[in-house]
Amino acid sequence: MNRIWSFFKKQSAPDYFLIACVSALTVFGLVILASASSDLGKLKFNNSYHFLFRQVINGLSVGILGFLVGLYMPYQNWKKLAIWMMIVNIIALGLLYTDFAQTIRGSRRWMQIGPVNFQPSELLKISFLIYLSAWISNTKANREHSFQRGLVPLLVVCGLVGGLLVFQPATSTVAILFTASAAILFAGGMKWKHIGILVAIGLSVVAILTFATPYRMKRVLTFINPQGDVSGSGFHVEQAKTAIGSGGITGVGYGKSIAKVTFLPTPVDDSIFAVAAQELGFIGSSFLIALYFLLSSRMMLLARRVKDKFGKLILIGFAVLISTQVLVHIGSISGLLPPTGVPLPFVSYGGTALAVFLTISGIAANVSRSA
Repeated sequence: MNRIWSFFKKQSAPDYFLIACVSALTVFGLVILASASSDLGKLKFNNSYHFLFRQVINGLSVGILGFLVGLYMPYQNWKKLAIWMMIVNIIALGLLYTDFAQTIRGSRRWMQIGPVNFQPSELLKISFLIYLSAWISNTKANREHSFQRGLVPLLVVCGLVGGLLVFQPATSTVAILFTASAAILFAGGMKWKHIGILVAIGLSVVAILTFATPYRMKRVLTFINPQGDVSGSGFHVEQAKTAIGSGGITGVGYGKSIAKVTFLPTPVDDSIFAVAAQELGFIGSSFLIALYFLLSSRMMLLARRVKDKFGKLILIGFAVLISTQVLVHIGSISGLLPPTGVPLPFVSYGGTALAVFLTISGIAANVSRSA
């Protein structure tokens, strides 16, 4: 018992501002989800709190455990585990093309093992970013400057991961993950030329896939001209924009959204920001966006203070990941970006996503001890 106590005494205090932002976002998310899912839960399961209960059991409880592990396990240990985490995650992605996978809404993103249901693509937000941070922070290998030891192996890994994600399909996850990865590579000192090659290849692949697959092309056309098919592909975005606009300054009131009942196809996940904006208005939605800004900017500020390169890159990667995913979710639902199904961090329904972002926050809080 004395050893355990002495271990905790040796630990420096984490950044409490970061923890406060995470706590506020988690509570805010559960409150919004309770309202956004109430009618759908009553209709499908005769229980207004069905989705909230499952979020607490499958997401919050696991996420709190992950947060505590991340907070108290020295972050340098993740560097030792990085390669093994990456291998396991790639195997899990590969198993999605077997009978282990569950197809929901046309996507093979969920894996069912006994009573456990999770998304391997969400776990990549931890394993891939930690792996990349460990890989580029290895000063002995000189990977940030070498073509053969740096760019070539990176192309292979990114190609493998990107390919497994694209054919689920989870194109938006690839874009978000690789944006955070580019930030890590840039901060890690990789040559601009090498980053440019990676970006050019990535954009070329996305362009080819967009033109080659009708549903992706349809999303782009909907973004360009949402009025072209208001009753079809443009319906979701148009209804979400109407819901956001009808919220006004102060909103229609908590629990009083009409769009979540009649118009929005996925009010608990892909459209949850529209529900929040309608009920809480410009003030409430701005407060939510401000929390994300404070969390991401705090991680960036802490990254400047951390001397260890691995810890610095972890914070930068996590900060860009969160801010990019928020931007994509809000941008797509408000018509500023092509429509896509991306959960809003800490808010949207999804146990794996909430658990992953809480674990990420715990790791970031542990790195903050070194700031």
